[in-house]
Amino acid sequence: MNIISRSEYIQRIERYLGKQTIIVLTGQRRVGKSFVLKDLAQRKMGEGANVIYIDKESKTFDSITNHAELNQYIDAHRQAGRTNFILIDEVQEIEDFEKSVRAYRVEPDCEIIITGSNAELFSSDLANRLGGRHHSVYIQSLTYNEFLTFHNLTDSEDALRLFIEDGGLPGLVNFDITDSREVSDYQKDVFNTVLLKDVVLRHKVRNVPFLERLCQFAADNTGKIFSATSISNFVKSRGESTTTDLIIRYFRYLVDSYVLRQVKRYDIRGKKILESNSKYYFEDHGIRNIVAGTRRDQDIEKVIENIVYQQLIYLGYDVQIGQLLAGEVDFVCTDSNKERAYIQVAYILSDENTIRREYNSLRGIKDNYPKYIISMTPLVKRNNDEGIIHLGLREFLINGLV
Repeated sequence: MNIISRSEYIQRIERYLGKQTIIVLTGQRRVGKSFVLKDLAQRKMGEGANVIYIDKESKTFDSITNHAELNQYIDAHRQAGRTNFILIDEVQEIEDFEKSVRAYRVEPDCEIIITGSNAELFSSDLANRLGGRHHSVYIQSLTYNEFLTFHNLTDSEDALRLFIEDGGLPGLVNFDITDSREVSDYQKDVFNTVLLKDVVLRHKVRNVPFLERLCQFAADNTGKIFSATSISNFVKSRGESTTTDLIIRYFRYLVDSYVLRQVKRYDIRGKKILESNSKYYFEDHGIRNIVAGTRRDQDIEKVIENIVYQQLIYLGYDVQIGQLLAGEVDFVCTDSNKERAYIQVAYILSDENTIRREYNSLRGIKDNYPKYIISMTPLVKRNNDEGIIHLGLREFLINGLV
């Protein structure tokens, strides 16, 4: 099997091997968790380890439905005198799986790496049931650099345009990404599968049309702050009836299945997280485009903001929305050393009013942390204007903020 390695994730996994820690690969279905797991399996077999690979999306493993059957299968394939890598793909399909992985975690010859497509399963409650010893690695759809590698492309404006339109689902490597029909058919299939398996069936959702309309609302309002009450008012204006409780619950399901990421607001002056109202971004902006429709000319800034958000998460930043008395800053980013950066996202700084608006939002922040504007303004690569750095989108996606 030909696997295009995503070495950054392999490195993140290997940092926690040998520490009696359960490693959990999380993320939306079809973003590549299985192939990261298979890549790791091939590497470890090449090093002489014994790999026990269980793929719950394959009918081969239909007989493993609970922890007792899982124990039986592992014991039958475990080998003494070798390191045993127990790799379980879509582990949430196995009832009480945590009882098994907790038991094998303490075995000195076992390494456990599991994948899951539902954040609810890996909540703090499950952390307690796992004995607290687990580390999560969030697998995202392809970054721009990975997109270039997967599709054998060279960085260019045309390549960036394809990335903006098609998104980063790894499975698109099997299709002609210049064929919009092939691409959209695959994206719709992935979206419908995620919605069915990880939302509708798992949570027994009855009002599926309303769930789909909420996804449409999230796509239309990517990068905008909204609340359950504002959605409820919008729905009622269209002659439908719903409750804020139902809206909150459905959005939680979408976040738990990694279709959406919720981003809370941060009071820059008060230095605290604000619990009311949030923004939502899609895990894959290609799926966001399909859900929203084909209004690319109207949506480009929303898509760029979604792309920048996901890249910041990939780079390891904790991300919030910046709230000022006079307005908003798109992203407040904090790294592992508690260093902060402020970011505004724009499509093109084409006139004085746009330039003034974007720069003034950042100039209103009275601290010395770095401040950036990221845009697709032609010919901009990296400019510095009175301490505010203007980065081209391609430059940011390739080299980050540095």
